[in-house]
Amino acid sequence: MSLRGFLSELEGEGEVYRVKAQVSPRFEAAAIIRKLEEKAAIYLEKIEGFDIPVVAGVCATRRRLFKALRVDGNLDFYQRLLEAFSNPSRCRVVDDGPVREVSEEPDLSKLPILTFYEGDGGPYLTAGLVYARSGGVENVSIHRLMVLDKRRLAIRIVPRHLYRLWREAREKGKPLDVAITVGVHPALMLAASSPAPFGTSEYEVANKLLGGSLKLVEGEIVEGYAPAEAEIFLEGRILPNVEVEEGPFTDVTGTYDAVRRQPVVEVLRVHRRRNPIYQTILPAGLEHRLLMGIGYEAKIWSAVRNVTPEVGGVNLTVGGCGWLHAVVAIGKQREGDGKNALMAAFAAHPSLKHVVVVDLDIDVYNLEMVEWALATRFQGDRDLLVLREARGSTLDPSASPEGLTTKLGFDATRPLNLPPEAFRRAEIPGAEEACKKILK
Repeated sequence: MSLRGFLSELEGEGEVYRVKAQVSPRFEAAAIIRKLEEKAAIYLEKIEGFDIPVVAGVCATRRRLFKALRVDGNLDFYQRLLEAFSNPSRCRVVDDGPVREVSEEPDLSKLPILTFYEGDGGPYLTAGLVYARSGGVENVSIHRLMVLDKRRLAIRIVPRHLYRLWREAREKGKPLDVAITVGVHPALMLAASSPAPFGTSEYEVANKLLGGSLKLVEGEIVEGYAPAEAEIFLEGRILPNVEVEEGPFTDVTGTYDAVRRQPVVEVLRVHRRRNPIYQTILPAGLEHRLLMGIGYEAKIWSAVRNVTPEVGGVNLTVGGCGWLHAVVAIGKQREGDGKNALMAAFAAHPSLKHVVVVDLDIDVYNLEMVEWALATRFQGDRDLLVLREARGSTLDPSASPEGLTTKLGFDATRPLNLPPEAFRRAEIPGAEEACKKILK
């Protein structure tokens, strides 16, 4: 399964927008991606100064992502992803593949790596899957990579799985081998951005989602693997005792993240298709927010199911940056279920800042309905959960430097001691049929 194969599917349905005019890699490309990514995947055919096209927005909507995974809606998606976490499938390693049609000395200036926002620290590679292995543990994750020169990248590593592997190597004074892959099927993008348990290979999660069809090739220099049908494969090493200033960078909140001292990746070899496609993700765009959050929706859904019998949709909202705000629908059985669901959601995704729990008759993706539930079913003195000085997300610019924040939970489910008719939305009988008949 490949990126270009999925693009062909989308194009057959008219969901790829081809930009034939020449576009600057500084700001112009980002502006076009932001304008179009909700409507279609974007294929920028001519990037000024480069002979490699750029694609973006491939996973910018649930419809596109679910189409790639062959899933039918959100609940099917949650179940499939959780099953892949629990029962990953080992990948087959092959000797060769399209990603190794060309092998050459590293020169990052040949890749159309974009500069997105005015205050960014430089061009950023944003859709690269970073593979690393240490002590038998494999990890594949997506990290922002700032171009330093033709052979070096600064990598932002937060204290999660890759950080643990890099720290172990650094303590031994050794570099950590990495394989950085650009241009892959959406199943790989999803797996690499989802919260798989430490020790579970995200490649094997993706292989489960793809029905066992994922094939990998090994690096020539480093101990690392890349999907055989990828577009570009960089072999490199994260150096043990070299750090540089990384940033500023526009993160998922749409604000500039702090400048920090971060490790350096030295690129040792480049493999690619003869005519590769360069894939990118617009920072703070729809694709960034969806990929970053949708795996945590599955985790929240699972956690809430443990405390209340029936769970509907979960939405990490676009307005909440796909990360800080959630809406969860439950089938309330007893008073207190709403608050238990709130606490379960906060525990499942510690970066959450605000959570709204609603009844099953509320569409969690229709924020007008969610606000209506707050207006008609919520009382602040009774239904508000306040958690002060809790660990949240350092991406929230209003949080403390350590990421401490005040979390609010809103139980917008109807009280069971009052008649349900008082909380039912009024409807016009036969409204849809009448409109179809009369308003042709």
